[in-house]
Amino acid sequence: MPTQKLYAGAKLRETRTRLGLTQRAFAERLGVSLPYLNQMENNARPLSAAVVLGLAREFGLDVTELSAGDADRLVSDLAEALADPVLRGAPVTADLRLVAANAPGLARAVLDLHRAYRQATERLAALDEALGRQGADARPSPWEEVRDFFHYCNNYIDAVDRAAERMATLAPGGDAAAAAEAALDAGGATLALSDDLALRSWDAGARRLTLSARAPSSTRRFQLLHHHALTVQAPLIDATLDLARFSTPEAREIARAGMANYFAGAALLPYARFQDAAEATGHDLERLADLFGASIEQVAHRLSTLQRPGAKGIPFFFVRVDQAGTITKRHSAARLQFARFGGACPLWNVHRAFETPGRFLRQLAETPDGVRYFCLARDVTKPAGSFDAPVRRFAIGLGCEIAHADRLVYARGLPLADPAAFEPIGISCRICQRPDCHQRSVPPLESRLTVDHARRGVLPYRVAGG
Repeated sequence: MPTQKLYAGAKLRETRTRLGLTQRAFAERLGVSLPYLNQMENNARPLSAAVVLGLAREFGLDVTELSAGDADRLVSDLAEALADPVLRGAPVTADLRLVAANAPGLARAVLDLHRAYRQATERLAALDEALGRQGADARPSPWEEVRDFFHYCNNYIDAVDRAAERMATLAPGGDAAAAAEAALDAGGATLALSDDLALRSWDAGARRLTLSARAPSSTRRFQLLHHHALTVQAPLIDATLDLARFSTPEAREIARAGMANYFAGAALLPYARFQDAAEATGHDLERLADLFGASIEQVAHRLSTLQRPGAKGIPFFFVRVDQAGTITKRHSAARLQFARFGGACPLWNVHRAFETPGRFLRQLAETPDGVRYFCLARDVTKPAGSFDAPVRRFAIGLGCEIAHADRLVYARGLPLADPAAFEPIGISCRICQRPDCHQRSVPPLESRLTVDHARRGVLPYRVAGG
Protein backbone atom coordinates (compact mmCIF):
# COMPACT_ATOMS: atom_id res chain seq x y z
CA MET A 1 0.00 0.00 0.00
CA PRO A 2 1.55 3.39 -0.97
CA THR A 3 2.46 5.82 1.80
CA GLN A 4 -0.13 8.55 2.21
CA LYS A 5 1.23 12.04 1.50
CA LEU A 6 1.05 14.47 4.38
CA TYR A 7 -0.73 17.73 3.59
CA ALA A 8 -0.78 19.91 6.71
CA GLY A 9 -0.75 23.48 5.41
CA ALA A 10 -3.15 24.86 8.00
CA LYS A 11 -1.18 23.31 10.86
CA LEU A 12 2.11 24.54 9.40
CA ARG A 13 0.74 28.08 9.04
CA GLU A 14 -0.73 27.96 12.56
CA THR A 15 2.65 26.87 13.98
CA ARG A 16 4.52 29.68 12.21
CA THR A 17 1.97 32.28 13.35
CA ARG A 18 2.13 31.10 16.94
CA LEU A 19 5.91 31.44 16.88
CA GLY A 20 5.65 34.97 15.47
CA LEU A 21 7.88 34.19 12.47
CA THR A 22 7.66 35.52 8.93
CA GLN A 23 7.53 33.03 6.08
CA ARG A 24 11.13 33.89 5.19
CA ALA A 25 12.44 33.34 8.73
CA PHE A 26 10.44 30.14 9.09
CA ALA A 27 11.75 28.82 5.76
CA GLU A 28 15.34 29.56 6.76
CA ARG A 29 14.95 27.70 10.06
CA LEU A 30 13.51 24.70 8.20
CA GLY A 31 16.16 24.84 5.48
CA VAL A 32 13.72 25.23 2.58
CA SER A 33 13.10 27.93 0.01
CA LEU A 34 10.43 30.60 0.52
CA PRO A 35 8.34 29.44 -2.53
CA TYR A 36 8.49 25.84 -1.29
CA LEU A 37 7.21 26.87 2.17
CA ASN A 38 4.45 28.92 0.57
CA GLN A 39 3.36 25.92 -1.50
CA MET A 40 3.31 23.67 1.58
CA GLU A 41 1.28 26.18 3.60
CA ASN A 42 -1.28 26.30 0.79
CA ASN A 43 -1.32 22.49 0.44
CA ALA A 44 0.01 22.71 -3.10
CA ARG A 45 2.78 20.34 -2.01
CA PRO A 46 2.96 17.78 0.80
CA LEU A 47 5.34 18.11 3.72
CA SER A 48 8.63 16.35 3.06
CA ALA A 49 10.33 14.10 5.61
CA ALA A 50 13.08 16.72 5.98
CA VAL A 51 10.53 19.40 6.88
CA VAL A 52 8.82 17.14 9.41
CA LEU A 53 12.18 16.39 11.04
CA GLY A 54 13.04 20.11 10.96
CA LEU A 55 9.81 20.97 12.77
CA ALA A 56 10.66 18.48 15.51
CA ARG A 57 14.32 19.53 15.75
CA GLU A 58 14.00 23.30 15.47
CA PHE A 59 10.70 23.90 17.25
CA GLY A 60 10.12 20.78 19.36
CA LEU A 61 6.84 20.13 17.55
CA ASP A 62 5.14 16.82 18.25
CA VAL A 63 4.97 15.67 14.63
CA THR A 64 1.95 13.48 15.35
CA GLU A 65 0.04 16.74 15.69
CA LEU A 66 0.50 17.28 11.94
CA SER A 67 -1.87 14.41 11.25
CA ALA A 68 -4.18 15.02 14.21
CA GLY A 69 -7.82 14.09 13.95
CA ASP A 70 -9.25 17.58 13.28
CA ALA A 71 -9.25 17.13 9.49
CA ASP A 72 -10.86 13.69 9.74
CA ARG A 73 -13.47 15.03 12.15
CA LEU A 74 -14.27 17.92 9.85
CA VAL A 75 -14.50 15.66 6.79
CA SER A 76 -16.86 13.31 8.61
CA ASP A 77 -19.01 16.13 9.98
CA LEU A 78 -19.12 17.92 6.62
CA ALA A 79 -20.06 14.73 4.78
CA GLU A 80 -22.99 14.23 7.14
CA ALA A 81 -24.13 17.85 6.92
CA LEU A 82 -23.82 18.05 3.14
CA ALA A 83 -25.72 14.80 2.70
CA ASP A 84 -28.83 16.66 3.80
CA PRO A 85 -31.46 16.69 1.01
CA VAL A 86 -31.50 20.50 1.06
CA LEU A 87 -27.88 20.46 -0.18
CA ARG A 88 -28.09 18.35 -3.31
CA GLY A 89 -24.98 17.71 -5.33
CA ALA A 90 -22.68 17.65 -2.30
CA PRO A 91 -18.93 17.57 -2.93
CA VAL A 92 -17.06 14.28 -3.08
CA THR A 93 -14.80 13.23 -0.21
CA ALA A 94 -11.65 14.45 -1.95
CA ASP A 95 -13.12 17.96 -2.14
CA LEU A 96 -14.13 17.83 1.51
CA ARG A 97 -10.59 16.90 2.50
CA LEU A 98 -9.28 19.93 0.60
CA VAL A 99 -11.71 22.22 2.43
CA ALA A 100 -10.89 20.70 5.81
CA ALA A 101 -7.15 21.01 5.22
CA ASN A 102 -7.07 24.46 3.58
CA ALA A 103 -10.00 26.26 5.18
CA PRO A 104 -10.97 24.68 8.51
CA GLY A 105 -12.62 27.94 9.60
CA LEU A 106 -14.91 27.85 6.57
CA ALA A 107 -15.69 24.18 7.26
CA ARG A 108 -16.77 24.98 10.81
CA ALA A 109 -18.88 27.90 9.54
CA VAL A 110 -20.70 25.50 7.19
CA LEU A 111 -21.32 23.14 10.12
CA ASP A 112 -22.68 26.04 12.17
CA LEU A 113 -25.02 26.99 9.32
CA HIS A 114 -26.23 23.42 8.96
CA ARG A 115 -26.82 23.15 12.69
CA ALA A 116 -28.83 26.37 12.57
CA TYR A 117 -30.88 25.01 9.67
CA ARG A 118 -31.59 21.76 11.51
CA GLN A 119 -32.66 23.57 14.64
CA ALA A 120 -35.01 25.84 12.70
CA THR A 121 -36.48 22.85 10.86
CA GLU A 122 -36.99 20.87 14.05
CA ARG A 123 -38.66 23.83 15.73
CA LEU A 124 -41.05 24.23 12.83
CA ALA A 125 -41.84 20.51 12.74
CA ALA A 126 -42.61 20.51 16.46
CA LEU A 127 -44.42 23.88 16.33
CA ASP A 128 -41.82 25.12 18.81
CA GLU A 129 -42.72 28.49 20.25
CA ALA A 130 -39.08 29.51 20.13
CA LEU A 131 -39.52 30.80 16.57
CA GLY A 132 -42.27 33.09 17.77
CA ARG A 133 -40.14 34.74 20.41
CA GLN A 134 -38.25 37.91 19.61
CA GLY A 135 -34.63 37.29 18.91
CA ALA A 136 -34.86 33.49 18.70
CA ASP A 137 -31.31 32.50 17.84
CA ALA A 138 -29.93 29.74 15.66
CA ARG A 139 -26.79 29.15 17.67
CA PRO A 140 -25.96 25.63 18.77
CA SER A 141 -27.60 24.46 21.96
CA PRO A 142 -25.35 24.83 25.00
CA TRP A 143 -24.99 21.05 25.18
CA GLU A 144 -23.91 20.82 21.53
CA GLU A 145 -21.47 23.70 21.92
CA VAL A 146 -19.73 22.02 24.85
CA ARG A 147 -19.74 18.64 23.14
CA ASP A 148 -18.05 20.14 20.11
CA PHE A 149 -15.51 21.96 22.30
CA PHE A 150 -14.28 18.70 23.82
CA HIS A 151 -14.54 16.97 20.43
CA TYR A 152 -12.20 19.42 18.72
CA CYS A 153 -9.83 19.56 21.70
CA ASN A 154 -9.28 15.83 21.04
CA ASN A 155 -10.87 15.30 24.46
CA TYR A 156 -7.56 16.27 26.08
CA ILE A 157 -7.28 19.43 28.23
CA ASP A 158 -3.60 19.77 29.05
CA ALA A 159 -3.65 22.21 31.99
CA VAL A 160 -6.46 20.38 33.77
CA ASP A 161 -4.92 16.98 33.08
CA ARG A 162 -1.51 17.98 34.46
CA ALA A 163 -3.02 19.59 37.56
CA ALA A 164 -4.93 16.40 38.31
CA GLU A 165 -1.79 14.34 37.78
CA ARG A 166 0.19 16.57 40.16
CA MET A 167 -2.47 16.12 42.82
CA ALA A 168 -2.37 12.32 42.48
CA THR A 169 1.44 12.29 42.45
CA LEU A 170 1.70 14.33 45.66
CA ALA A 171 -1.07 12.43 47.46
CA PRO A 172 0.03 9.84 50.05
CA GLY A 173 0.03 6.48 48.32
CA GLY A 174 -1.01 8.21 45.11
CA ASP A 175 -4.63 8.21 46.31
CA ALA A 176 -6.12 11.43 44.93
CA ALA A 177 -9.55 10.72 46.44
CA ALA A 178 -8.04 10.44 49.93
CA ALA A 179 -6.20 13.72 49.32
CA ALA A 180 -9.49 15.35 48.27
CA GLU A 181 -11.14 14.10 51.47
CA ALA A 182 -8.25 15.50 53.52
CA ALA A 183 -8.59 18.87 51.74
CA LEU A 184 -12.30 18.83 52.51
CA ASP A 185 -11.57 18.27 56.20
CA ALA A 186 -8.83 20.93 56.22
CA GLY A 187 -11.33 23.42 54.82
CA GLY A 188 -13.69 22.84 57.75
CA ALA A 189 -16.17 20.72 55.77
CA THR A 190 -17.48 17.24 56.53
CA LEU A 191 -18.17 14.19 54.37
CA ALA A 192 -21.31 12.12 54.90
CA LEU A 193 -23.06 9.19 53.25
CA SER A 194 -26.78 9.08 52.56
CA ASP A 195 -29.28 6.55 51.26
CA ASP A 196 -30.54 9.20 48.85
CA LEU A 197 -30.44 8.54 45.09
CA ALA A 198 -28.53 11.78 44.45
CA LEU A 199 -24.91 10.88 43.78
CA ARG A 200 -23.55 14.09 45.29
CA SER A 201 -25.02 16.96 47.30
CA TRP A 202 -23.21 20.01 48.73
CA ASP A 203 -24.72 22.05 51.56
CA ALA A 204 -22.70 25.29 51.50
CA GLY A 205 -24.27 26.59 54.71
CA ALA A 206 -23.49 23.48 56.75
CA ARG A 207 -20.32 22.88 54.75
CA ARG A 208 -21.26 19.26 54.26
CA LEU A 209 -20.68 17.08 51.20
CA THR A 210 -23.03 14.12 51.00
CA LEU A 211 -22.42 11.14 48.72
CA SER A 212 -24.81 8.31 47.93
CA ALA A 213 -24.16 5.15 49.93
CA ARG A 214 -25.94 3.24 47.16
CA ALA A 215 -23.32 4.19 44.58
CA PRO A 216 -20.26 1.97 43.97
CA SER A 217 -17.05 3.07 45.67
CA SER A 218 -15.57 4.07 42.27
CA THR A 219 -18.49 6.45 41.72
CA ARG A 220 -18.17 7.94 45.22
CA ARG A 221 -14.43 8.52 44.69
CA PHE A 222 -15.16 10.17 41.35
CA GLN A 223 -17.83 12.44 42.83
CA LEU A 224 -15.53 13.44 45.69
CA LEU A 225 -12.87 14.47 43.17
CA HIS A 226 -15.51 16.27 41.09
CA HIS A 227 -16.39 18.39 44.14
CA HIS A 228 -12.69 19.05 44.77
CA ALA A 229 -12.35 20.28 41.19
CA LEU A 230 -15.34 22.65 41.53
CA THR A 231 -13.97 24.17 44.74
CA VAL A 232 -10.21 23.89 45.14
CA GLN A 233 -9.48 23.88 41.40
CA ALA A 234 -12.03 26.58 40.54
CA PRO A 235 -9.41 29.20 39.46
CA LEU A 236 -7.84 26.76 36.98
CA ILE A 237 -11.22 25.72 35.59
CA ASP A 238 -12.36 29.34 35.27
CA ALA A 239 -9.17 30.27 33.40
CA THR A 240 -9.71 27.35 31.02
CA LEU A 241 -13.34 28.35 30.47
CA ASP A 242 -12.26 31.95 29.77
CA LEU A 243 -10.03 30.71 26.95
CA ALA A 244 -12.86 28.63 25.48
CA ARG A 245 -15.13 31.71 25.07
CA PHE A 246 -18.48 29.92 25.19
CA SER A 247 -21.34 31.88 23.69
CA THR A 248 -23.82 31.55 26.57
CA PRO A 249 -23.68 31.32 30.38
CA GLU A 250 -25.50 27.98 30.11
CA ALA A 251 -22.78 26.53 27.87
CA ARG A 252 -20.10 27.77 30.26
CA GLU A 253 -21.76 26.07 33.24
CA ILE A 254 -22.22 22.80 31.34
CA ALA A 255 -18.55 23.02 30.39
CA ARG A 256 -17.66 23.66 34.05
CA ALA A 257 -19.27 20.35 34.96
CA GLY A 258 -17.42 18.72 32.07
CA MET A 259 -14.10 20.17 33.24
CA ALA A 260 -14.75 18.94 36.78
CA ASN A 261 -15.52 15.48 35.41
CA TYR A 262 -12.33 15.63 33.36
CA PHE A 263 -10.28 16.57 36.44
CA ALA A 264 -11.87 13.78 38.48
CA GLY A 265 -11.10 11.17 35.83
CA ALA A 266 -7.54 12.41 35.37
CA ALA A 267 -6.90 12.44 39.13
CA LEU A 268 -8.39 8.98 39.62
CA LEU A 269 -6.35 7.70 36.65
CA PRO A 270 -3.22 9.95 36.51
CA TYR A 271 -1.73 10.19 33.05
CA ALA A 272 1.79 8.70 33.19
CA ARG A 273 1.04 6.06 35.82
CA PHE A 274 -2.17 5.01 34.11
CA GLN A 275 -0.56 4.92 30.66
CA ASP A 276 2.30 2.72 31.94
CA ALA A 277 -0.17 0.36 33.61
CA ALA A 278 -2.30 0.23 30.46
CA GLU A 279 0.68 -0.85 28.35
CA ALA A 280 1.86 -3.35 30.98
CA THR A 281 -1.56 -5.03 31.24
CA GLY A 282 -2.33 -5.04 27.52
CA HIS A 283 -5.05 -2.43 28.18
CA ASP A 284 -7.02 -4.93 30.25
CA LEU A 285 -10.00 -2.89 31.45
CA GLU A 286 -10.82 -5.11 34.42
CA ARG A 287 -7.25 -5.19 35.74
CA LEU A 288 -6.90 -1.43 35.32
CA ALA A 289 -10.20 -0.89 37.14
CA ASP A 290 -8.93 -2.99 40.08
CA LEU A 291 -5.53 -1.28 40.13
CA PHE A 292 -6.96 2.25 40.26
CA GLY A 293 -10.26 1.70 42.09
CA ALA A 294 -12.24 2.85 39.06
CA SER A 295 -15.11 1.50 37.00
CA ILE A 296 -14.69 -0.18 33.63
CA GLU A 297 -16.44 2.75 31.93
CA GLN A 298 -14.12 5.26 33.63
CA VAL A 299 -11.09 3.27 32.47
CA ALA A 300 -12.35 2.96 28.89
CA HIS A 301 -13.15 6.67 28.69
CA ARG A 302 -9.75 7.60 30.13
CA LEU A 303 -7.95 5.46 27.55
CA SER A 304 -9.52 7.58 24.82
CA THR A 305 -8.07 10.78 26.34
CA LEU A 306 -4.38 9.77 26.40
CA GLN A 307 -3.40 12.28 23.72
CA ARG A 308 -0.78 14.38 25.52
CA PRO A 309 1.69 15.84 22.96
CA GLY A 310 4.92 13.88 23.07
CA ALA A 311 3.43 11.08 25.19
CA LYS A 312 0.39 9.84 23.29
CA GLY A 313 -1.20 6.49 23.94
CA ILE A 314 -3.11 4.37 21.46
CA PRO A 315 -5.58 6.58 19.54
CA PHE A 316 -8.78 4.93 20.76
CA PHE A 317 -12.38 5.73 19.96
CA PHE A 318 -14.89 5.49 22.80
CA VAL A 319 -18.67 5.54 22.71
CA ARG A 320 -21.56 4.86 25.07
CA VAL A 321 -25.04 4.01 23.80
CA ASP A 322 -28.36 3.38 25.47
CA GLN A 323 -30.77 0.56 24.64
CA ALA A 324 -32.43 2.66 21.95
CA GLY A 325 -29.09 3.01 20.18
CA THR A 326 -28.74 6.70 21.05
CA ILE A 327 -25.16 7.84 21.54
CA THR A 328 -24.84 9.40 24.99
CA LYS A 329 -21.03 9.78 25.00
CA ARG A 330 -18.70 9.81 22.03
CA HIS A 331 -15.09 10.56 21.33
CA SER A 332 -12.58 9.45 18.75
CA ALA A 333 -8.85 10.01 18.64
CA ALA A 334 -8.80 7.59 15.67
CA ARG A 335 -9.88 8.20 12.09
CA LEU A 336 -13.29 6.69 12.83
CA GLN A 337 -15.76 9.50 13.53
CA PHE A 338 -19.27 9.15 14.90
CA ALA A 339 -22.41 10.60 13.40
CA ARG A 340 -23.34 13.94 14.94
CA PHE A 341 -27.04 13.08 14.79
CA GLY A 342 -28.84 9.80 15.40
CA GLY A 343 -27.36 6.46 16.42
CA ALA A 344 -24.41 4.33 15.45
CA CYS A 345 -24.27 1.66 12.74
CA PRO A 346 -26.42 -1.36 13.78
CA LEU A 347 -23.73 -3.75 12.52
CA TRP A 348 -21.35 -2.57 15.22
CA ASN A 349 -20.91 -4.97 18.14
CA VAL A 350 -21.70 -2.30 20.75
CA HIS A 351 -25.41 -2.91 20.08
CA ARG A 352 -25.07 -6.65 20.80
CA ALA A 353 -23.50 -6.04 24.21
CA PHE A 354 -26.94 -5.82 25.85
CA GLU A 355 -27.58 -9.44 24.82
CA THR A 356 -24.53 -10.75 26.72
CA PRO A 357 -24.34 -8.89 30.05
CA GLY A 358 -21.01 -9.10 31.83
CA ARG A 359 -19.10 -10.30 28.76
CA PHE A 360 -16.68 -8.54 26.44
CA LEU A 361 -17.51 -8.80 22.74
CA ARG A 362 -14.71 -8.57 20.17
CA GLN A 363 -15.10 -7.55 16.55
CA LEU A 364 -12.86 -6.97 13.57
CA ALA A 365 -14.52 -4.32 11.44
CA GLU A 366 -13.90 -2.34 8.27
CA THR A 367 -15.43 1.03 7.43
CA PRO A 368 -16.37 2.08 3.88
CA ASP A 369 -13.09 3.99 3.49
CA GLY A 370 -11.20 0.70 3.83
CA VAL A 371 -9.79 1.37 7.31
CA ARG A 372 -9.83 -1.68 9.59
CA TYR A 373 -10.49 -1.58 13.32
CA PHE A 374 -10.50 -3.76 16.39
CA CYS A 375 -13.69 -3.12 18.39
CA LEU A 376 -14.49 -4.10 21.97
CA ALA A 377 -17.93 -3.79 23.56
CA ARG A 378 -19.54 -4.52 26.90
CA ASP A 379 -22.68 -3.61 28.82
CA VAL A 380 -22.28 -1.32 31.84
CA THR A 381 -25.54 -1.76 33.73
CA LYS A 382 -25.79 0.62 36.68
CA PRO A 383 -28.13 -0.59 39.45
CA ALA A 384 -29.30 2.09 41.89
CA GLY A 385 -28.98 -0.03 45.05
CA SER A 386 -32.52 -1.14 45.83
CA PHE A 387 -35.28 -3.31 44.38
CA ASP A 388 -37.56 -0.46 43.40
CA ALA A 389 -34.87 1.93 42.14
CA PRO A 390 -34.46 2.42 38.37
CA VAL A 391 -31.65 0.53 36.64
CA ARG A 392 -29.61 2.44 34.05
CA ARG A 393 -28.47 0.29 31.14
CA PHE A 394 -25.74 1.32 28.70
CA ALA A 395 -23.18 -0.35 26.50
CA ILE A 396 -19.71 1.00 25.85
CA GLY A 397 -17.55 0.55 22.79
CA LEU A 398 -13.78 0.96 22.69
CA GLY A 399 -11.55 0.39 19.69
CA CYS A 400 -8.55 1.32 17.63
CA GLU A 401 -7.12 0.89 14.17
CA ILE A 402 -5.85 -2.61 13.53
CA ALA A 403 -2.21 -1.47 13.47
CA HIS A 404 -2.42 -1.02 17.26
CA ALA A 405 -4.45 -4.14 18.05
CA ASP A 406 -1.44 -6.32 18.95
CA ARG A 407 -0.96 -4.12 22.05
CA LEU A 408 -4.39 -5.18 23.38
CA VAL A 409 -4.89 -8.36 25.37
CA TYR A 410 -8.36 -8.65 23.84
CA ALA A 411 -7.01 -9.11 20.31
CA ARG A 412 -5.13 -12.30 21.15
CA GLY A 413 -6.07 -15.22 18.95
CA LEU A 414 -7.94 -13.14 16.36
CA PRO A 415 -7.01 -13.39 12.65
CA LEU A 416 -5.81 -9.80 12.38
CA ALA A 417 -4.16 -10.38 9.00
CA ASP A 418 -7.15 -12.09 7.35
CA PRO A 419 -9.22 -9.62 5.28
CA ALA A 420 -12.17 -12.03 5.30
CA ALA A 421 -12.41 -11.77 9.11
CA PHE A 422 -13.45 -8.11 9.04
CA GLU A 423 -17.15 -7.24 9.14
CA PRO A 424 -18.36 -4.22 7.17
CA ILE A 425 -19.64 -1.39 9.37
CA GLY A 426 -20.51 2.21 8.64
CA ILE A 427 -20.99 5.49 10.46
CA SER A 428 -24.60 6.42 9.78
CA CYS A 429 -27.01 5.06 7.17
CA ARG A 430 -27.71 8.53 5.80
CA ILE A 431 -24.07 9.02 4.75
CA CYS A 432 -22.93 5.40 4.30
CA GLN A 433 -22.38 4.46 0.64
CA ARG A 434 -22.46 0.67 1.01
CA PRO A 435 -25.00 -0.30 -1.66
CA ASP A 436 -25.94 -3.78 -0.39
CA CYS A 437 -26.13 -3.45 3.40
CA HIS A 438 -28.85 -5.73 4.78
CA GLN A 439 -29.29 -3.54 7.90
CA ARG A 440 -29.79 -0.25 6.08
CA SER A 441 -32.56 1.79 7.71
CA VAL A 442 -32.71 4.70 5.24
CA PRO A 443 -31.17 5.27 1.80
CA PRO A 444 -27.92 7.23 1.53
CA LEU A 445 -28.88 10.81 0.81
CA GLU A 446 -26.24 11.40 -1.87
CA SER A 447 -27.11 8.39 -4.06
CA ARG A 448 -29.69 7.80 -6.75
CA LEU A 449 -32.23 5.07 -6.10
CA THR A 450 -33.96 2.75 -8.52
CA VAL A 451 -37.00 0.61 -7.79
CA ASP A 452 -37.49 -2.63 -9.74
CA HIS A 453 -41.10 -3.75 -9.30
CA ALA A 454 -40.32 -7.11 -10.91
CA ARG A 455 -37.66 -8.06 -8.37
CA ARG A 456 -37.34 -7.56 -4.62
CA GLY A 457 -33.93 -7.96 -3.01
CA VAL A 458 -32.85 -7.37 0.57
CA LEU A 459 -33.96 -3.74 0.19
CA PRO A 460 -37.04 -2.44 -1.67
CA TYR A 461 -34.75 -0.28 -3.82
CA ARG A 462 -31.31 -0.34 -5.33
CA VAL A 463 -28.61 2.18 -4.49
CA ALA A 464 -26.62 3.47 -7.46
CA GLY A 465 -23.49 1.34 -7.76
CA GLY A 466 -25.14 -1.67 -6.12
